[in-house]
Amino acid sequence: MPMVDASLTENYARGSFDQRLEPGSRPALIIIDLVGAYLLEDSPLYGGELCHAAHAGAKALLGLARGAGIPIVHTNVAYQRGGRDGGVFIRKIPALRHFEAGGDPRYGAFASGLEPGPGETVITKQYASAFFGTSLASTLTALGVDTLLVAGVSTSGCVRATAVDACQHGFVPLVVRDAVGDRAVAPHDSNLFDLQAKYAEVVTLDAMRDYLVRIAAS
Repeated sequence: MPMVDASLTENYARGSFDQRLEPGSRPALIIIDLVGAYLLEDSPLYGGELCHAAHAGAKALLGLARGAGIPIVHTNVAYQRGGRDGGVFIRKIPALRHFEAGGDPRYGAFASGLEPGPGETVITKQYASAFFGTSLASTLTALGVDTLLVAGVSTSGCVRATAVDACQHGFVPLVVRDAVGDRAVAPHDSNLFDLQAKYAEVVTLDAMRDYLVRIAAS
């Protein structure tokens, strides 16, 4: 039978794409790739206004996470000179070559206010997901983490890939809307919609403030 006219929300609800994941009691925070390359206007990877907003939101979220004493992970991207370890990804996005060894150090530097603190983990990756080819899953598992707060850039790229892989590794992904950003509103919003429908909970910074207060008090 042909599909009758229905709103997108009704269509997704019919397929049970309206379910909720409950956050656990052992969260960690991951801040994905908030480095100079996405925030400096002279960079080919510059993300614009939404990425600057993500920077501000991530700084606030980092402060809350540190106050709650939860594990914190930062990611960056780095390639060997020549980019061999970037494989097909670097062929698809040649601008990633700015993360090669010997490149402009400003592009790979952590954004102001998001520098890793003592005891915080840094994961250096070569591909979109922070889980792919890294020790992230084993690190979180060893720490007893059950929930992963996700911040960073870009919503349609590394944030999405990491959130999907978090779900696939058994961690509840909480994508913090105020702390993620992209180059344009359309991919940002559509990917947040799809993440909420299928893989994660898209949450606000205010909700995470309340959640982390409860975690700290428990």
